[in-house]
Amino acid sequence: MTQSYVIIGDGISGSSAAETLREKDPDAEITVITDEGEPLYNRILIKEFAKGKLPEAPISIHDEGWYEDRDIALSLNTHVTHIDPEAHVVHTHEGDDLGYDKLLIATGGTPTQLPVENSDAEGIHHFWTFQDARKIEADASEAETGVAVGAGLLGIDLAAICGAQGVDGHYLMRGNRWWRYALSLDGAEIIHDGLREKGVTPVFDSGVDHFETDDSGRVTAAIDPNGDRFEADFVGIAIGLNFNTEYLRGSGIEQDEGVVVDEYMQTSVDDIYAAGDLTRFYDTILGEYAQNGSWGSAKEQGKVAGVNMAAGAESEAFRWVSSYSITHFDFPFLSFGHPTIGDEYVERKYSETEWRRIALKNGKVVGGVLIGDLSPQTRLKKLMREETVVEGQTDVLLEEQIDLDDLAVSQ
Repeated sequence: MTQSYVIIGDGISGSSAAETLREKDPDAEITVITDEGEPLYNRILIKEFAKGKLPEAPISIHDEGWYEDRDIALSLNTHVTHIDPEAHVVHTHEGDDLGYDKLLIATGGTPTQLPVENSDAEGIHHFWTFQDARKIEADASEAETGVAVGAGLLGIDLAAICGAQGVDGHYLMRGNRWWRYALSLDGAEIIHDGLREKGVTPVFDSGVDHFETDDSGRVTAAIDPNGDRFEADFVGIAIGLNFNTEYLRGSGIEQDEGVVVDEYMQTSVDDIYAAGDLTRFYDTILGEYAQNGSWGSAKEQGKVAGVNMAAGAESEAFRWVSSYSITHFDFPFLSFGHPTIGDEYVERKYSETEWRRIALKNGKVVGGVLIGDLSPQTRLKKLMREETVVEGQTDVLLEEQIDLDDLAVSQ
């Protein structure tokens, strides 16, 4: 019998699953549903578009013809209202019922709103979709003063957009440094200096108490909890994601700060899988549940889900060391694995723009951050992937050129 697959979400995980399913099951019926108005685009590159560095064309990955060529039904601007696992049916806002044999949940998240006065004013932006990037680029290119909020990997994109667009920007952070969960002061100060060189001023132990607006309802300033006022006719906020799982209410699918899946991307309900940002997946490297929102991880999860959905069995496990890079500065930056969950950290600063920090757990590498020199990443990822015990030998990990033979001899 012909199998029917429904994929909710057309990000990189959903699209990767659709492509894999078509390869594995040439005769299957495949439907992709998305609430966005355009097919898959490169979510990593939209920040370069918002900075005014790239046109739109290179950012699009698939056009509608890509789906037609593969006999994949694509439903744009479609909201899923709920699913019925017993009947194997997906319900949409238009009243359509889509039956499935296997279902994939890949709906990602929506930016968390800042719960302060006037946070919905004109000129205040959240950064997640291509449409968000278009609005940000239009506003930032006309702005003179700006504020970025959120000391994480998306918040720094908004700060960098201010710098690239010539906006006099202030970057408001709650703690005493950027990404304080993964960087020490030594590493973070390299990033702070890079921001200053771009014309963006980091402001620590800050945040937003409320926004001021003009008579037309457009933002004019951010007031932080200390009472300091920062003029802003452009504001970008990135303080986290709320996962798009409202339509799963009553489905019986286990959730725990995301949709819980095993290493095969299978949820707690038969015939329903999940992939991408919203998953809390069993990490076979860590031996525990984890989350990761990187592009590469989402793509691989989609592929693994597609393989297992087509096989109808647990045939391929997700095993992946993710990485995330930032290209806003004259020096490169890369994080890998899970750099914030270590029970031990070792680090070294090599120059004004070179720094390395490795996170370890139970004597094994579980993640890290590299600034300036990214060449050690391959060896460090190999150690993580192979679950090599490096306890008592961490000095080797901080050598400018890591020689894994030194570890092998010691062990």
